[in-house]
Amino acid sequence: MSYCRKTEYEMIPKESFSVIRGCAGCGRKTHFVNTGKFRVNANGNQLDIWLVYQCENCKHTFNLAVYERQRISSIPKEEYDLFLSNDKNLAQQYGRDVSLFQRQKAQIDFGRMHYAAVMLHDTPGNLTKTWMLTIQNPLGLKIRPEKQIAMVTGLSASRVKRMMQEGKIEIQSLSLRTICVVMQEAAQEG
Repeated sequence: MSYCRKTEYEMIPKESFSVIRGCAGCGRKTHFVNTGKFRVNANGNQLDIWLVYQCENCKHTFNLAVYERQRISSIPKEEYDLFLSNDKNLAQQYGRDVSLFQRQKAQIDFGRMHYAAVMLHDTPGNLTKTWMLTIQNPLGLKIRPEKQIAMVTGLSASRVKRMMQEGKIEIQSLSLRTICVVMQEAAQEG
């Protein structure tokens, strides 16, 4: 039997990352968005696959390398077929892969990102009104702690800030990827 309610959420992006980079067509830094298409190029038994990004303003493109100089046999046949068919789900999956952007030194615009909090599990407590809340942020999305807490509790960010100042919400641990909070369950109701 649990003495307090324990809930865990995960922050996930709703769409592909937008990239800020210099555009040859515009002559300045601008936003590039995922087109949902791949470019596949074979040279002998070597394969290059890129996710195509496009300038929002002038439609110039740049290719974000997914695979470079890979043997064709090293890519699963099912995935290769999805690349060839420009599978939208696969394009979204690669468009949210932070490590892919980091390898290419592509600047993600976290300010334009839309994200959601998805509940992973909830264990109701029986004996107290204490609520232990854990919010996972595996991609390290740049979202203020009070905003994350507000999203999952239904409170406004300003109310969460005020309750933190009053000691009604206490952050137990805080890192780029995890927030652990203890609060009175009554605090979330209203």
